[in-house]
Amino acid sequence: MVRKRRTERPSSGAESSESQEASGASAQSSQQPAERGGPSQQGGYQGGRGWPTPQAAHGGYGGRGGGGRGRSMPQQQSYGGPPEYQGRGRGGPPQQAGRGGYAGGRGGMGGGPGGRGGGPTSSGQPRQPIPKLHQATLPSSQAVATPQLPSEASSSSNPADITQHVQQLSIQQEAAYGQEIQRAPPSSKSMRFPLRPGKGSLGTKCIVKANHFFAELPDKDLHQYDVTITPDITSRGVNRAVMEKLVKLYRESHLGKRLPAYDGRKSLYTAGPLPFASKEFKIPLIDEDDGSGAPRRERQFKVVIKFAARADLHHLGLFLQGRQADAPQEALQVLDIVLRELPTTRYCPVGRSFYSPLLGRRHSLGEGLESWRGFYQSIRPTQMGLSLNIDMSSTAFIEPLPVIEFISNLLNRNISSRQLSDADRVKIKKALRGVKVEVTHRGNMRRKYRIFGLTPQATRELTFPVDDRGTMKSVVEYFYETYGFNIQHNQLPCLQVGNQQRPNYLPMEVCKIVEGQRYSKRLNEKQITALLKVTCQRPQERESDILQTVCHNAYHEDPYAQEFGIKISEKLASVEARILPAPWLKYHDTGREKNCLPQVGQWNMMNKKMVNGGTVNNWICINFSRQVQDGPARSFCTELAQMCYVSGMAFNRNPVLPIFTAHPDQVEKTLKTRYHDAMKKLQPEKKELDLLIVILPDNNGSLYGDLKRICETDLGIVSQCCLTKHVFKMSKQYLANVALKINVKVGGRNTVLVDAISRRIPLVSDRPTIIFGADVTHPHPGEDSSPSIAAVVASQDWPEITKYAGLVCAQAHRQELIQDLYKAWQDPVRGTVAGGMIKELLISFRRATGQKPQRIIFYRDGVSEGQFYQVLLYELDAIRKACASLEPNYQPPVTFVVVQKRHHTRLFANNHNDRNAVDKSGNILPGTVVDSKICHPTEFDFYLCSHAGIQGTSRPAHYHVLWDENKFTADALQSLTNNLCYTYARCTRSVSIVPPAYYAHLAAFRARFYMEPETSDSGSMTSGAAAGRVGMGGGAAGRSTRGPAASAAVRPLPALKENVKRVMFYC
Repeated sequence: MVRKRRTERPSSGAESSESQEASGASAQSSQQPAERGGPSQQGGYQGGRGWPTPQAAHGGYGGRGGGGRGRSMPQQQSYGGPPEYQGRGRGGPPQQAGRGGYAGGRGGMGGGPGGRGGGPTSSGQPRQPIPKLHQATLPSSQAVATPQLPSEASSSSNPADITQHVQQLSIQQEAAYGQEIQRAPPSSKSMRFPLRPGKGSLGTKCIVKANHFFAELPDKDLHQYDVTITPDITSRGVNRAVMEKLVKLYRESHLGKRLPAYDGRKSLYTAGPLPFASKEFKIPLIDEDDGSGAPRRERQFKVVIKFAARADLHHLGLFLQGRQADAPQEALQVLDIVLRELPTTRYCPVGRSFYSPLLGRRHSLGEGLESWRGFYQSIRPTQMGLSLNIDMSSTAFIEPLPVIEFISNLLNRNISSRQLSDADRVKIKKALRGVKVEVTHRGNMRRKYRIFGLTPQATRELTFPVDDRGTMKSVVEYFYETYGFNIQHNQLPCLQVGNQQRPNYLPMEVCKIVEGQRYSKRLNEKQITALLKVTCQRPQERESDILQTVCHNAYHEDPYAQEFGIKISEKLASVEARILPAPWLKYHDTGREKNCLPQVGQWNMMNKKMVNGGTVNNWICINFSRQVQDGPARSFCTELAQMCYVSGMAFNRNPVLPIFTAHPDQVEKTLKTRYHDAMKKLQPEKKELDLLIVILPDNNGSLYGDLKRICETDLGIVSQCCLTKHVFKMSKQYLANVALKINVKVGGRNTVLVDAISRRIPLVSDRPTIIFGADVTHPHPGEDSSPSIAAVVASQDWPEITKYAGLVCAQAHRQELIQDLYKAWQDPVRGTVAGGMIKELLISFRRATGQKPQRIIFYRDGVSEGQFYQVLLYELDAIRKACASLEPNYQPPVTFVVVQKRHHTRLFANNHNDRNAVDKSGNILPGTVVDSKICHPTEFDFYLCSHAGIQGTSRPAHYHVLWDENKFTADALQSLTNNLCYTYARCTRSVSIVPPAYYAHLAAFRARFYMEPETSDSGSMTSGAAAGRVGMGGGAAGRSTRGPAASAAVRPLPALKENVKRVMFYC
């Protein structure tokens, strides 16, 4: 598979409404009960201190019943559910003491044996915190501290004393809000991720196969040596060539017959000691033959090999047995390098994968690109010991074509027919920059050059001095006189090769692209589709290819594996799994089917009504598609209105104004004119416009993004986009899915878990619980100045947990830590003011439910293993500070779970022919969970395939718990996560990752449309100016986990309108 984030925009640009896992995009800011144009009631950023009063508790999202956008509803909203639920107030079970009790031991947070923390004692001093909450009392005289991060996370250090651990990860606010707080600097050295609380037992047991191959731990004595090569070389390829020559010359005589493994940089590894502590070698390296017949250049290199350390396999053994806390990364790295040594010489290495035309057929991707097949390989510590994870992979390479042919493919036309436009030049320059070419006009002499640009002039206009007197000669003349080569395409620019100080000019037609160059820039929609088509394999086929790859790699014959004593099994790991049951879903009692049990991860809306239907009294439709006439547009809107009504919404069949057809170039003018025309009609009656329906052309370029930006940040209206092809088809399934999306956009609920409303979800239903989802999406490769976008969503209803408010912010380029979770700044009038995304979402939850959260569950998407420590240290600390800024001693217990989709573990049915073990696509059944054998030796992680496959091989999500004060059992967290996957609002299918993480991803993606791009000469998108969040400007630029951030500030995103913030408009 191509390794890319899930942030590719759907090729249509319109919202996906198919009956499968949708992949659209969005952003949402916090819900607020203020009416449009009214005063803002945000607690955090407008300087409100502590919790707001809950007078508007049921405002946002159309209250409990999902009426219109943000209209307050009665407290006791009926779901058509069980009587005890219908008649319930919002107070919750008796132990919560209803809405009351913010401090001082009364009600919700304190008092009684079950209380969590209390207010001041009789002496007026803060009560001592309960130790298990990890609160450390800190001096109150310090300034507000900005969290400092360690330069790099260490994962190989021993865990320190728990007290130090506690002090470095917690906040204790003094009794009065506003007194300064500081925490000890965090350190990854004192961190321990939670141990596995036992294995789960819920569900039907079964056996699955995983693409992990058992690797026997070698009993060799591994030694590491530092390598210094002079003159210094930046190319790994040249480094490897030097070391390969050294081993060839001196293995027998000076290296004690050892075969070392080399990382291509500074480290060399051997199985046993070399016969010296330090030694210098002189290595001659002859340049490769360029076909000129001239004598090849010989270069001399000095290589110093010096003993550095012994890589400790003993501690790796202890770690795998669960007798040591931290993975010895050095030992794992050595084994990884050893197993990569042979494939690196055979294939083209890219990250942890290897590609070659020998590993499968090439496929054209269009515009001068082709796909190469390959495999991913990584050694991993697991419960079964060391395992080698092997998966199939494909990626894009530049086709080795003559440059003229490449450009014709790139521009999709004959380039001799007309002059290049400025846009053409930008596209060619962007595509060819950094590409290596070889010349073809000198017979067998194939000298290679790297392109760094194009000449501003055409080839026929280029001249250069040929002697010291300044005699000029044209490039055309020079090539004819010197090589007898007549340049045909002299209207094209020349390639600039070499270096910028002394550029060489090469006419395009004498150059051919060198084979084996990976294309690392952004692919277009057609190329992505073509690549997905190539990589999409049914499970049985993929499993067969993986086994074939392992066989082909012949690890038992690998001289490096033999040297180091590494033995790899050739059988897929057989793993115990369980299939968790699907949850019952609640629909409205007025429908024929009041409850529904999904079958194999899917269900439909037939005979069901939404549990809380929203209201659309006033709507308009704008048609931007030339192909759709007024008649079909009217028919489509009528059918859609009818489907919304049948599904349980209150939907007026007639629009406020007749359907209006407009040109896509006039999007802003049309939207504003039509909106104001509608408001002129509605305002005298004190009504609002509830919805805009938009018909888009199938290929609509930037129209979709512009429309969403104008509607959500300028006009303050939710919109539903529909593509021309769907308007003509008008399938019931499509209309039903669009109705689901419209309902949540206007404040309704589609369904809720029966277990949620009957209070049966462990560690969620017993007390008010807020569930967060967070993600950061980064710009595509090649966009080297665009900001990263962070998004956080949080549930706004309890006990149902189906509605999520969201906030987004732009932050420094490729910054992974979410900068805006907690912020403190000095206000000239109010002194230190605290705010940030977490605080605002907690306040929003309180307003919506009338209760403050007593538990926090935080699902964090998009974090790689190497960033676990830093993300947890920074973001958990921000959560703590946000809670403390609301109220002294307010520290609800936190569970922090990382959600990973970008991994290479795949699960296969034990028997592909067993109809009861697979879904229609041949994949494992939804609900399959694995927490043994291929999981972490000691920590709390699991793989969950929560969705039914559609095409290709399902990728299970990997959940890794980094912090758990709620003390979840394996069963409780696995079943909660699986059940939540059935509450995704946009389709009647369970989805592959937990919805809050999915929504955060959509929110971050939507925010990219809010940025105003400036296209530079390079063709990349740039955004320059202070980190900002939708709805809140200000704040410092972010910090990358890989080092200090670029000093360039980030332009804030335009603010979302208040009435849009309050609903799940991003769906």
